[in-house]
Amino acid sequence: MTKEEIKELAVRFKNSDPKEIISYFIERFGDKIALSSSLGAEDQVLTEMVVEINPETTVFTLDTGRLFPETYDLIDRTSKKYKTKIKVFFPDHAEVEEMVNTKGINLFYDSIENRKECCRKRKLDPLKRAFEGLDAWICGLRADQSVTRKDIQVVEWDDNNGLVKINPLAFWSEDDVWDYINGHKIPYNPLHDKGYPSIGCLPCTRAIMEGEDIRAGRWWWENPDTKECGLHKK
Repeated sequence: MTKEEIKELAVRFKNSDPKEIISYFIERFGDKIALSSSLGAEDQVLTEMVVEINPETTVFTLDTGRLFPETYDLIDRTSKKYKTKIKVFFPDHAEVEEMVNTKGINLFYDSIENRKECCRKRKLDPLKRAFEGLDAWICGLRADQSVTRKDIQVVEWDDNNGLVKINPLAFWSEDDVWDYINGHKIPYNPLHDKGYPSIGCLPCTRAIMEGEDIRAGRWWWENPDTKECGLHKK
């Protein structure tokens, strides 16, 4: 798929229903496409849609070793509800051991460089393994989630990973997401009901206060324009 075709598809599907978008790309890429899920609200919506469209489509997640207990429970509940196995990728234990023993168990609080190193070893490196053999990936980004995501399109070329990237919920609002979850009785992380709109690793996620940006609880000690782990870096 050429970059010119990707631009044309982004225009074509800009106002399309997410299921229409997912159906097109699953048919187009077959077993060369997968849904990358963080078990967040958006990804739970996409899991329900993907499984309904084609239950053989791979759904995977990354276990950093520092997730909330509620997230592990949600992996289990989701797998059982949809009768599918969410494929789990782990970091290389030797690299994590070396990093922690050299820089400390909570090194990410000390500098942005340390935090990015932790994200790379616990998330980005496992993601590369998850992407092996794929031509495209589906994820739950929305344009209004943060300043770093305001320019996303429904279909993009992912330079970092050399894949077509599909964002079926790019132009959905938060209300759209929760209306769908409630309407379809989709399992979700109970931390969402406790002020956690965006949930990552436990030590790097906090609840937000009323009026704060929905990504304010992620790496809250950093500036808004640095608060990405690298999975979605432009």
